[in-house]
Order: sequence, then structure tokens, then C-alpha cells
Amino acid sequence: MLALALRARDLLATARPRQWLKNAVVFAPLVFGRKLFEGQAVVDAALAFLAFCAAGSAIYFFNDWCDAAADREHPLKRLRPIAAGRLGRGSVWAAIVALLCAALLFAALAGGGTLFVVLGYGVLMIAYTLRLKHMALLDIFTIAGGFVLRVWAGATAVGVPLSPWLYVCTVLLALFLAVAKRRHEALLLEGLAGNHRPALDEYPVPLLEALLHVTATASIMAYALYTFFAPSLPEDHSMMFTIPFVLYGIFRYLYLVYRRDLGGVPEQVLLDDRPLLVTIVAWGILVLALLYR
Repeated sequence: MLALALRARDLLATARPRQWLKNAVVFAPLVFGRKLFEGQAVVDAALAFLAFCAAGSAIYFFNDWCDAAADREHPLKRLRPIAAGRLGRGSVWAAIVALLCAALLFAALAGGGTLFVVLGYGVLMIAYTLRLKHMALLDIFTIAGGFVLRVWAGATAVGVPLSPWLYVCTVLLALFLAVAKRRHEALLLEGLAGNHRPALDEYPVPLLEALLHVTATASIMAYALYTFFAPSLPEDHSMMFTIPFVLYGIFRYLYLVYRRDLGGVPEQVLLDDRPLLVTIVAWGILVLALLYR
């Protein structure tokens, strides 16, 4: 019984349920498309969310299996169940197959073109695991592409067009988070970064800091322009009142990156830092109040 409990714990740890938080962007088209109170749209968006949770976890199993040797060179990743040798081939591949089947089922039930978007996400992430994450700059753009596909899946599931403004804001914010993560890895591993992932040797810290500043600034500007010019928002430009929350959220994240050396695990930063979490919740409440008044 104890062995089964430990195996279940390792399987759950490898599935990375905390990472499911990033799939919440699937709901953005539901909210900003003003379909939050349409029952079928909510169900379809939830199914798309579950599809990405299952697909993402399958990719984590595949990634950890492919990177087991490299992860053993990392001070934190070496403790992962596959790298540590606690999960064998049979368990890993059974989990991958089961999760992929669940992802395809949920995507098919969501309807629209969700199934094809999820398949595209799976292909992109497999390419990322096998090749793209070893190519400087392309690795962070692939991460951003994964977020765009999540938003696209949410849009096609609820039957709304993918907003150009939502697309731009998603890309820039995803690049911002990806660059912050690369900076954290480069500093954590120092001269051994290339042993864990060769592409990290191609990222001098000053370059990453410059990219971090560029993406932070661009994200703020894109969101500010979005609140004024997006056609789906209130005509009185009241969405501009949400700009200070976005400013504080990005400033707070930069503070945590530079002052507390965080950023390696974005979802952990979000869940563990109370000021940042409160800011995001307050922003969400204000957005809902303005869109659905």
C-alpha cells in the first residue's frame, strides 16, 4: 500500500498540477468575448482547459523522460521522480498514453477547432522537447506560442474570433515570463548552465536583462493601448482603470526577480507572493465589473 501511495505521489509530481494554472488563459476569450454567463460556452471553455491540463502533463512526462540525464546536473530538477529513478519506462509511457487520450477526448467534446489546436500544441511541445529548447531565442518564442495556442483553443471552443489585441498581449506577457525564467536558470546554474541545457550558454545575463526590460515595457504599452482601442471593450474607455493593476503586477514581478531571485517557476511566484496574487484577483474583479455591468 505504501509503495502504491509513493508511486501515485511521484506520478502526480511529474504531472505538475501547479503548472495547470497557466492554462487559465484558455478562459480569456470567454471573459473578454462577454460569454461568461452563457452556460454552454462555460462548459466548452472548461473542457478546453481540461484538454490542455492533460496534454501539458503528458508533455511533462515526455520531457522528463528525454531530459533525465540533463536534469541530474540541475540542483533542483535532479530530485524529479524520473531523474531520480523512481519512475520507470512502463509507468512513464502508460501515463503519457492515458493523458494524451484524455486530452483528445476533452478537446473533441469542447467542439469547434479545439481538437486541432490541441494537436498543434502537442506537436509544438514535442518539437520543443526534442529540438527547439536547445535553440536560443526560438525556445522562448516556442513557449509564447504555447500560450497563444491556449488562447486560440479557448476562442474556438466558445465560438469567438481570436482578438488581435489579446494575441499581442499574450505573446508579450509570455515572452516576459519566459525570459525571467531563463535569467533565473542562468544565474542559478552559473558556469554549469551549458551542462544542463546548451542553449543557456547562448544567453549572457545582460542580454536576458535587456530582453526582460523590453518585454516588460512592451507588455505594459500593449495592454494600455488595448484598453483604449479594442472594439469589444466599453466605449467610455473605463477599462483604463485596470492599467495601474497591470503596472503594479509587472513591477512586483520584476521586484521579485531582481530582489528575491525568483522567476524560475512563475506559477509558484503567483501562488506564493500575496501582494501579486491580490493584485491579479483585484484586476480580475475590476475587469468583470467593467465588462458585465
